[in-house]
Amino acid sequence: MSNQNTDNKYTRGIADFVSGLTFEAIPAEVRQRVKLLTLDALGCGLYAAHLEWSRIMQRTLAALDRTAECCVWGTNQRLSAPHAALVNGTQLQGFEIDDGHRRGVLHPASVIFPALVAVCESRPGINGREFMTAAVAGYEIAPRVGLCMNPEHLGQGWHSAGTVGVFGAASGAARALKLNADKTVHALGIAGTQAAGLMAAQYGAMVKRMHAGRSSQSGLYGALLAEQGFTGIVNVFESEYGGFCTTFSRSNDRFRMEELTAGLGSAWETMNVALKFYSCVRSNHTTVEAIRELRAKRPFAAEEVEKVVVYMSQVSMDHCGWDYRPQGVTGAQLNVSYCVATLLLEGDIFVDQMTDDKIDDPARLALLKKVEPRHDPEITALGGKFRHRVRVEVTLKDGTVLKQMQDTARGMAEWFLTDKDIVDKFEKLVRHALPEKQMQELRDTVLDLENVKDTARLGRLLATG
Repeated sequence: MSNQNTDNKYTRGIADFVSGLTFEAIPAEVRQRVKLLTLDALGCGLYAAHLEWSRIMQRTLAALDRTAECCVWGTNQRLSAPHAALVNGTQLQGFEIDDGHRRGVLHPASVIFPALVAVCESRPGINGREFMTAAVAGYEIAPRVGLCMNPEHLGQGWHSAGTVGVFGAASGAARALKLNADKTVHALGIAGTQAAGLMAAQYGAMVKRMHAGRSSQSGLYGALLAEQGFTGIVNVFESEYGGFCTTFSRSNDRFRMEELTAGLGSAWETMNVALKFYSCVRSNHTTVEAIRELRAKRPFAAEEVEKVVVYMSQVSMDHCGWDYRPQGVTGAQLNVSYCVATLLLEGDIFVDQMTDDKIDDPARLALLKKVEPRHDPEITALGGKFRHRVRVEVTLKDGTVLKQMQDTARGMAEWFLTDKDIVDKFEKLVRHALPEKQMQELRDTVLDLENVKDTARLGRLLATG
């Protein structure tokens, strides 16, 4: 084997950007957007505190860790910073309502904020402007790694929350700790070697939720260890043998390394992050929106439906077009046929429509058999930018055929909703988790982050008791 090439211009380019990013360099619209993304993220994490998989993780870690450093959101439990990042990341990605970057094929919030909040709790004195800057660092890097790997990464069976996500977590944590560029290189290299996550978890396994938490924990470990002088793979992206890009693409050419630093500091990927207003995987949102559009034009009930055909990309087929089996809420949220049946029966897909008692509901099981996902090679040929495009054909029992092409859905970057819509979602999710007064204080704190003197305050507002 030839001597290893140690060139690391992309890893170093990321590190230079992260360590050098200032609050003043971030455009006003990006600052405003990151506050809304923060609010949405904390709401998602608080909502999921009561779910079964969250409770199991909370109990398990409580038995292992007596460190009372950082809060577990929505509880009175406290853990070490890395364990708090693990459980809070699991909660944040816990119910398919957290944000996403379409082309980067990633849920950035679930990997960035658990690590970042843990840093702020364990290192009091980090102000709101520094918090926002660190969050933007994570939001700018994580999607770019996803863009580098492209949707084929998902198609090969990797769950990007656990693979790509480590770099977003490491970037946010490194910036919050004010690591210099050299140490940030090592933070990325330590995080990258911990990347893991298998898409087979999508069929119903609780571990699908844990991928984001583990990624957030890995990124935090990267930053904390690098701060102390521990070294990582300095060319974690570029290495020809065993590097992130070659290993996770199983190739020497099925990735675009230039995407890692393209537009850093001028084109803001934070603005391309979408929020979820349907409690299901993002790949299903355009189908849900298409049926809502059809119903708005020509109302019809579930019992009028003879057949629904959903034409989609190959990546979406692999992600959500598989035959439904009632194995858990996770599988239900990721399956397009189940989501179509749920929408037709209940008129919405949010947290109240996705519960354990409904995953094997006979009415849903009967209706979803009328839904047929089909691969459309023409959509696949359009590439990653259009991977969520669908053509939906609904045939009614009276012979009427309704057709809708859909590229976007509510909450996506092209259809970003108002501040009020985002606050309403937050309040709907959080009211059951926190007292009204505390919920309002958390909301107001996040929306005024640039004036917060110490973001350790967030930890106190996210805890109960």
